[in-house]
Amino acid sequence: MRGLRTIGRAPVAALGAAALLSLGVAACGGDDEGGGGGGGGGGGSSSEEEITVGLIVKRESNPFFVKMIEAGKKAAEEENVKLITAAGKTDTDNQSQVTALENMTTQGAKGILIVPADSKAIVPNIKKARDTGAIVVALDTPPEPQSAVEALYATDNLKAGELIGQYAKAYVEKNNITPKIAMLDLAPGISVGQLRHDGFLKGFGIKDGDSQIVGAVNTEGDTAKGQNGMEQLLQKDPDINVVYSINEPSGFGAANALKAAGKQPDDFLLVSVDGGCDAIERGIKTGVIDATSQQYPQNMAEQGVKAVAKAARGGEKPSGYVDTGVNLIAAEPLDGVTSKDAAYGTENCWG
Repeated sequence: MRGLRTIGRAPVAALGAAALLSLGVAACGGDDEGGGGGGGGGGGSSSEEEITVGLIVKRESNPFFVKMIEAGKKAAEEENVKLITAAGKTDTDNQSQVTALENMTTQGAKGILIVPADSKAIVPNIKKARDTGAIVVALDTPPEPQSAVEALYATDNLKAGELIGQYAKAYVEKNNITPKIAMLDLAPGISVGQLRHDGFLKGFGIKDGDSQIVGAVNTEGDTAKGQNGMEQLLQKDPDINVVYSINEPSGFGAANALKAAGKQPDDFLLVSVDGGCDAIERGIKTGVIDATSQQYPQNMAEQGVKAVAKAARGGEKPSGYVDTGVNLIAAEPLDGVTSKDAAYGTENCWG
């Protein structure tokens, strides 16, 4: 079903200045958004008094959040910030984040950066933290409403989904495939999952309920749940040939289920979001994952820490949406779809 894959090399471009946008507006940066480090919002120096800042991620076992914490610590050292970190047990562990917010404000955190596990449920607790005077910004995942935080530093997740949707559409048209689509989603109540889902459909040119969609399952971004979900959908239609996955762990789970069903990578198209190093090596370069939208967690943490430190020392508060970049990574380029190759993906990946 699939032609020969060629993996070339492309020069790595530096990240341009982050664009301040409202959440529903697509990123307006150029072709080379993302890669490498990002500029911050200015900040203090080692001669200034140390301040405490908190960083709360979903779970520390995910390389995405490992890279975020590493970048946050590096920026904290540069800004004379004491960084305290916390994480939940799963991507949907809201209660651990509630506890972390309370602990950090008790410890006198002047600012808190959070990746919400539940975009709606965490909002009352963010308000409590802000009522203590702490500056709270979101990373990666917007709360609902976004105005619950001072600012959001994140990938344009709608665009990330749209990029892989465009790639999938171009691929099936090039190869005269009648698509039967499986949707491996995140979970209810998490805005980032809905944005990627909607973006994929937009890029593919369809809407929820379209007859080309075999079904959708929630995976919580987990490999085992991705595999179980894919097995369920294969029982519904064993001829699924296009797979959308919320992230690469769930995508690898889907690939495991497809392999167990006797299918080879050439029998299906699998697209995803994240662009981690493992996904580039085991996914893009091997043909298991055809394309992924690469995001840059290091930019989110670095820019967020610097902006919060500056504001805590009397500078301008961060506000609105700061786009931290996204690029489509694909081993096989397709006409009409802008993408970077696996070499670029490796150069700019995380974890």
